[in-house]
Amino acid sequence: MTNVIVEPSPALPIVSVVVAFRSGSAHDPVGREGLGRTTARMLRRGADGWSSEKIEQTIDLLGGELGVDVSPSSSTLHFEVIRRSLDPFVDLASTLLARPSFDETELARLKREAEAELIESRDSDGSLCARAFRRTLFAGHPYGRRVAGCIPALRAIERADVVSFYGAHYARENAIVTISGDVDVEEGHAIAERLLSGLPAGARIPDPVPPPARRAGRRLVFVDKPERTQTQMIVGGLGTHPNDPDHVALLVANTAFGGTFTSRLMQEVRAKRGWSYGASSRVGFDRQRDAFTMWTAPKASDAAACLALKLELLHALRKDGITRDELSFVKKYLVRSHAFEVDTARKRAYQKLEAALYDLPEGYHDKQLEQIEAVTLDEANAAIRERLSEDDLVVSVVGTFSQIGDAVAKSVPRLQETQVDPFDLE
Repeated sequence: MTNVIVEPSPALPIVSVVVAFRSGSAHDPVGREGLGRTTARMLRRGADGWSSEKIEQTIDLLGGELGVDVSPSSSTLHFEVIRRSLDPFVDLASTLLARPSFDETELARLKREAEAELIESRDSDGSLCARAFRRTLFAGHPYGRRVAGCIPALRAIERADVVSFYGAHYARENAIVTISGDVDVEEGHAIAERLLSGLPAGARIPDPVPPPARRAGRRLVFVDKPERTQTQMIVGGLGTHPNDPDHVALLVANTAFGGTFTSRLMQEVRAKRGWSYGASSRVGFDRQRDAFTMWTAPKASDAAACLALKLELLHALRKDGITRDELSFVKKYLVRSHAFEVDTARKRAYQKLEAALYDLPEGYHDKQLEQIEAVTLDEANAAIRERLSEDDLVVSVVGTFSQIGDAVAKSVPRLQETQVDPFDLE
């Protein structure tokens, strides 16, 4: 099988397995957001001859862990188990993948649980801030939709929807199996064959996601929540794509700006002013261009000043770039810390899975060290100016609007639009 990755290691009597399908929440129909995640979660809620209770008891008895995850671009079933219990655990996982029952009672229970989780997530200001940022930056785009869906969409999902999604996307040709740990290559391929043998051949599903369009102007989305003494704040816009020629250069530059505890953003916000316990920036990626973000969590009375500083730091970054000393430091940091990214078979296998799942350029992980070392100061600073806009930005803030909303809005020069959303909007 060509869609199998095996990373052997006899260091520990543990085997980790991931069965990943190249379909995720981006395939959710409009009005059925959350369907992909619901389908994946139903896999462990019952299968041919297995009740949900029996499944959970067997996982515990075999000394293993099993879970499912869904992103815009993928749906995965993953498990880890001690070596002596591998065969019966593979049998269980094969049954869950090939013969799920999608019981109506279990589906109703899962939908109630998912709805309760959405309501509970309103307690997390960090989650509210990230959610408001993405739905504003990616408005009208699949990346702006919530993987977990929304309450009206969850309530609309029926068993037929789950069966249809499963039938369309859970197929051998749409799957990638990654096996790492105490197995050899031949055994790993045999396990992958067992896991997928009950699925139809199917076809590799094309990615339905178009490249996101840059939205012109500066937009503030303020999530209004009562009695907030601390805020959550994300500022950012569109970032990079792994196929960009300056992708690695931007990763290096961003590490200098906000990717370490000694980065410029952390020093200016926390060390010098004490406005936020943490301050960081991140460059994400998916099959299409994803977001660049700067995050802080200042107390409410410092929110406006902290936001103004972040915008000034972004302006200075684009105008003057990073320094030669910053570049030298982060290149050494990235090279030296790379060992911790590949120190286990599981991590090495995941890098290979990530490359296959997200259509990363050939050698994306294998050649990254030499690409990092080759980045010049001019390349790093050119990537900043090319990829990071200070004009087309989304500012997401969670706080109490009546207390700080006007001050926060006034701290954003050239602000084009302000939107105030209730914290229980979704």
